Amino acid sequence: MDAYTDEHAAAGIRTPLPKLDTWPNQFPGYTITTRFPEYTSVCPKTGMPDYGAITIEYEPRGQCLELKALKLYLLAYRNLGIFYENAVNRILRDIVAAARPVRCVVRGEFTPRGGLTTTVEAHWPRGARTGRRT
Repeated sequence: MDAYTDEHAAAGIRTPLPKLDTWPNQFPGYTITTRFPEYTSVCPKTGMPDYGAITIEYEPRGQCLELKALKLYLLAYRNLGIFYENAVNRILRDIVAAARPVRCVVRGEFTPRGGLTTTVEAHWPRGARTGRRT
């Protein structure tokens, strides 16, 4: 098997994707959880599809994510070559840039491949834990 390269590792991290729109939040101190059970992307090395569910949990500050824009953003991963570890971290990065939440967790639960399932979880602020599982 050929070695993984830096190009494989960085694939998809900077690819332009649809804009995440927001709308003004009217209430402080609550949590929004959105689940996208039909996540698909492509392994940048093998070209094989990856499938899973993405769960986004965040506490809005001044802005909430507009759900149609979020759906279009997540659907854009369908043909994108990106490792799912990077996809989860990119989704978190893009949500934080768009909505500036108080806190956010992005969790990717990926379907079996070769007998393995993988869950990737990224937190904002980095290193924070919500103590809650959805």
